Amino acid sequence: MANKKDKNSNPAAENNKDSKENKKASTSDKIADLEKEISNTKYNKRTQFAVGLLKAKLAKLKEKAAGAGKGQKKGEGFSVRKSGDATAILLGFPSVGKSTLLNSLTNANSEIGHYAFTTLTCIPGTLEYNGAKIQILDVPGIVEGAARGTGRGKEVLQVIRNADLIIIVLDAFYPDHYDKIIREVREVGVRINETKPDVKIAKQAKGGIDVGYTVRLTRLDADTIKKMMNELGYVNASVVLREDIDADQLIDVVEANKVYTPAVTIINKIDIATPEQLHKFKTKNIGYNLGISAKNKDHMEELKELIFSRLSFMRIYLKEIGKKADMAEPMIVRSPCSLQNLCERIHKDFRIKFKFARVWGKSVRFDGQKIVKLDHMLEDEDVVELHLK
Repeated sequence: MANKKDKNSNPAAENNKDSKENKKASTSDKIADLEKEISNTKYNKRTQFAVGLLKAKLAKLKEKAAGAGKGQKKGEGFSVRKSGDATAILLGFPSVGKSTLLNSLTNANSEIGHYAFTTLTCIPGTLEYNGAKIQILDVPGIVEGAARGTGRGKEVLQVIRNADLIIIVLDAFYPDHYDKIIREVREVGVRINETKPDVKIAKQAKGGIDVGYTVRLTRLDADTIKKMMNELGYVNASVVLREDIDADQLIDVVEANKVYTPAVTIINKIDIATPEQLHKFKTKNIGYNLGISAKNKDHMEELKELIFSRLSFMRIYLKEIGKKADMAEPMIVRSPCSLQNLCERIHKDFRIKFKFARVWGKSVRFDGQKIVKLDHMLEDEDVVELHLK
């Protein structure tokens, strides 16, 4: 019958669904409006306060939008077991040559094709260099809007949060890709080639926002910091800055969910690019580290050295008492590394049983120097002889 109600229909649920969609659309519109207002506002001393508040409001809206999407169905995702001494990820747009580069650097056999999205899953490979075993991951190429879920962008960008190094791969013919990649990476809370700001925030029972600083502040003043903290949900708190930070960095500290990861930027296909094409990267102030040809394996050794150094690896050679040092296979550690870090890396009991060490190398005044303190900092290619109780 025409007037008979569908037994599966639920007007209340449908109205609730419409309400949620309208709220979501409203939040998205507000985010877009704030982003436009911030981009159209020239930042200077006079607008510092206003821009700071706008960015704080934007951060709260994005947090709200992210919370609303937590109940949504998730994609398949990538499950990758970390291995080796560190993990690096190849990040770039489709067809920039990441799969070819993985095959040139490692023992992997990633499929190569002359079309976009050849790689549809995460392909691991192992780079062995200077005694280190570095896991290199080739993931599907990202596209603009990846952080919002375009393509398999969210899955790809979440993988980089667990990486020790990001290798940004650019196509020599598309310098505009760089800014887009950086924007997507920042959107998922990854800060490349940055360190965590030296700012301490502690909630208090009363007293409002108390701002203290040990350096001269040039990008934010105390009043702006107080208003931003209020906007970000703090009523009473102590804020101590030991670094001159901007509004974005303050928001990062408050949100406390950012990842700080080193990165290298390389330009692929330099074998077929013209000098004029490569010059565009300089005119756009893209500070790339190296130009390569993954296909011809040009500059692969320089790239391996670059990866090794950006991971802050150190080679420590261990020596048994009364024997020669094992110079064939170093222990790979990350800098900075103290004797205590080394002991803990070898065995959990070594720190407790430590008596002293004899050290040969750049970290001591003379070879074979006796070191009794665990806080002694080691340097690359030091030889260490541990004496235990």
